[in-house]
Amino acid sequence: MSLQRIITDDLQLLLDALPRHISGPLNERDDNFELLEIVMDLGRLPEARYPGREVMLAESEVTAEDLDYVVERIGEFGADNRAGIERTLHRISAIRNRRGRIVGLTCRVGRAVYGTIKVIEDLITTGKSTLMLGRPGVGKTTMLREVARVLADDMKKRVVIVDTSNEIAGDGDIPHPAIGRARRMQVPTPALQHAVMIEAVENHMPEVIVIDEIGTELEAAAARTIAERGVQLVATAHGNELENLMLNPTLADLVGGIQSVTLGDEEARRRGTQKSILERKAPPTFDVVVEIQSWERVAVHGDVSETVDAMLRGFSMPAEVRELGDDDEVRVVQPPPAIATGGRRGERPSWERTQLAGQGNGRAVRGSEAGGDAADSGPFRRVYPFGVSRKRLEQAIRETGARVAIAEEMSEADSVVTLRSYFRRKPQALRDAETRGLAIYVLKTNTVVQMEQSLLSMQQRPPRADQPLEEIGGAPVNYAIQETEDAITGMLNGADHSVELTPQNAYIRRLQHQMAQRYNLASRSQGREPYRRVRIYRDNPDPGY
Repeated sequence: MSLQRIITDDLQLLLDALPRHISGPLNERDDNFELLEIVMDLGRLPEARYPGREVMLAESEVTAEDLDYVVERIGEFGADNRAGIERTLHRISAIRNRRGRIVGLTCRVGRAVYGTIKVIEDLITTGKSTLMLGRPGVGKTTMLREVARVLADDMKKRVVIVDTSNEIAGDGDIPHPAIGRARRMQVPTPALQHAVMIEAVENHMPEVIVIDEIGTELEAAAARTIAERGVQLVATAHGNELENLMLNPTLADLVGGIQSVTLGDEEARRRGTQKSILERKAPPTFDVVVEIQSWERVAVHGDVSETVDAMLRGFSMPAEVRELGDDDEVRVVQPPPAIATGGRRGERPSWERTQLAGQGNGRAVRGSEAGGDAADSGPFRRVYPFGVSRKRLEQAIRETGARVAIAEEMSEADSVVTLRSYFRRKPQALRDAETRGLAIYVLKTNTVVQMEQSLLSMQQRPPRADQPLEEIGGAPVNYAIQETEDAITGMLNGADHSVELTPQNAYIRRLQHQMAQRYNLASRSQGREPYRRVRIYRDNPDPGY
């Protein structure tokens, strides 16, 4: 990659703090630019860890004297059992026995890497509060350190770093130069991080506050307080994806918090959901969430409030995926979903009114996007679920791969799916649908199997005027009735002794039997589901037929 990053690790200062029989083999290696950490456990062989491999550093086991040698040459351990080396970014973590004696050390190499945030630099410089997520070791703290430097030096902003474990700005009273002109506030104990966060705002008038690893409810509340005062927040938190954050009761407040709401009967029916649903209870603390996959690849949720609302309603909202190319240009590998946020007051956003399902990416689309030519994959339909489970319908759409969108309002639909019990009672909504000429698909039961059969029926194109009846398969109710009427007319004119209709669900078959009976014709169902169909006879069929 042509992006020239400047890397400073002060590795020799860490090696000088190790016993000579451990540091000696390391000094002779030429791949220490990849060194991650050195592990020293009492009674075990010391080892160096590199990406994907481990290297033993000595043939003798680590002794208590070896551990004491290191402890004497580094800073003091805090309440979090972490220490460092002054004016470096190295971190030494201790493992203690029950009596408090150190029996193990993990010496992690700290590196300042300049130029790691180009893939998200445009987000950081907009002034929006940004939360970075990622697995351990992916480089969150390194990127956070670079964020602080860019905002302080390049953007000339007043930046304060709340440094709990001295990982961002290093050990000692003088911060590491990697943070530029940003100021650093050390935290005496991790339990007080939230208090120092508030102190930073009240005492030092920052424009930006940088925090590493928000992990408690008090810290989440302090972050909300800071955001409400108009200060830009840039922080990291535990979790790989935004969904992990939503499921974490401690940190869910960072994205607005989740609460259970009970809807009225009419509203629940209109939404096609259960009466008890989950909703966001407050504005999110962070405007943007970045899922860090590597320094060159991230997934960005640019509007956290819209994304969380969509996910709580069961919609798939994939992030915008960015990559830094070999030419140092940032490319959008996967564009963000189309989200309309500027509708009239009280109007639902477009992702909620119409959701494209059954496609590979499952993203929300506007109505105009879905109206393209579908000659090769069947017609696109917007279906309004009336009295059926929305989640089951979404599952059926995914499993069948049908080109179907779930419409939030019946006025936006061209088809309706309902249960037989509702269809028999004919509420006003279904009468309105019939008046508009919408295709109504009637399910016997509220099951995924029934829904899948209806979806497969929807994918069939309406029959052409010159298309033979035997070529018309899986037609919806109105086409099935037309097929039955044509068959009955032909039999009354003496054309055929019997006619076999196309397979239909149980409810439509009952309608076909009733139509045959009305004209004094015999009928019988035959075959197995989902291919069970009706055959109509001019005369009573032979019982052995």
